[in-house]
Amino acid sequence: MLAPYRGASVLEVGGGHGQLTNGLVRNGYRLTVLGSSVICNRRIQRFVDENRCSFKVGDILALPFPDRSFEIVISYRLLPHVTQWKKFIGELSRVAEKAVLIDYPSLRSMNCLMPLLFQFKKRLEVNTRRFTSFRESELLEVFGSFGFKAAGRYPEFFLPMVLHRIMKSPRFSSALEGGLRLSGATRFFGSPVILKVVRS
Repeated sequence: MLAPYRGASVLEVGGGHGQLTNGLVRNGYRLTVLGSSVICNRRIQRFVDENRCSFKVGDILALPFPDRSFEIVISYRLLPHVTQWKKFIGELSRVAEKAVLIDYPSLRSMNCLMPLLFQFKKRLEVNTRRFTSFRESELLEVFGSFGFKAAGRYPEFFLPMVLHRIMKSPRFSSALEGGLRLSGATRFFGSPVILKVVRS
């Protein structure tokens, strides 16, 4: 999804988890990570120290950047936990010049059962939090109001991620998900979904 934007300036909102940092800087993207507190840079500190990316502290509902400051804006694992999610999408859109990439838990997946299974999930993961699942159409409607349109999607898993954490076997999980992807099940019912929107 980032292939058309080699060397682009990228803002990752809520990227202190560090899951994307190495891949982005290794592939030549000029990365800025925004966190809600200084402690959020703990996992990416070595990249900051090596001047391979920068880190800023700010409010995700009032991003401390001018309009269209970054060619690309990315935010993973955050949207489902934001109560004012429409305002959040508005801020991502405001500072993006070309594209926004987010991921979201889809209601067209096993997440539709999550209200019933939450206590079971909490017993297994202990520190889990409630989250909002979405219909893609409602997200695209909000992005559309800010001048963005759909340009790509990639459902990540068919089975809930908690099951893969329980199995603790990346090889088995990969084989299982690979078969489900080949069957077409993941394409239609996978979650979370990485969604790419571009400025119209």
